[in-house]
Amino acid sequence: MKKMIFIFLKIVGIFLGLILLYALLAYLLPFIETSEKKTTDAKTIPIYIYTNGVHTDIVMPVKNNITDWSEKIPFENVKSKKTDYKYVGIGWGDKGFYLDTPTWADLKASTAFKAAFWLSDSAMHCSFYSEVKEAEDCKKIMISEQQYRDLINFVDAKFDKDEAGNYIFVKTDAVYDDNDAFYDAKGTYSFLYTCNTWANDALKAAGQKAAWWTASDYGIFQHYK
Repeated sequence: MKKMIFIFLKIVGIFLGLILLYALLAYLLPFIETSEKKTTDAKTIPIYIYTNGVHTDIVMPVKNNITDWSEKIPFENVKSKKTDYKYVGIGWGDKGFYLDTPTWADLKASTAFKAAFWLSDSAMHCSFYSEVKEAEDCKKIMISEQQYRDLINFVDAKFDKDEAGNYIFVKTDAVYDDNDAFYDAKGTYSFLYTCNTWANDALKAAGQKAAWWTASDYGIFQHYK
């Protein structure tokens, strides 16, 4: 009996130690900055990083001379059906969180557990905007055309696609407003790779400064104060 209690306490100790180690690394690692890649190309394209306080989106022009996001993310898939939106915000995350947890009050332990330990599917959340204004929760970044192409390739690669190469629209009433929609995505959310980790990697793909690694939106935004 004593041996079993000792083994149990040892397992609990290891588990708590791993949690503390994760918390420490999650706090410290975001302070390590990966520098912006230098370019001589003109930076003519505005993008934004936007957070709702927990989750970071990459906001881009709906249409310019490089791409038209409305061809892959149709306006008709949002409730408003408006066709004059100028920007689209895209974020990757756990499908269960997106569809089953409209507010933190709706969060279930089962949803959190599945999300943390690679046990659920992921989704892309796409929101259209008529205008975007800089604020504490929204930072503007100017990038070059080539950097924008690199960003587009990174974002596009995370969408799951059908045999024809089309994004797979998720038909659900669990949207947040009349301007957003969900699409199936590749990859699995976990405590090691969160929605903010993805957004941080998107900035790296575009050659912009970012955290070396982060699980939180703060880890990204502290480099853009």
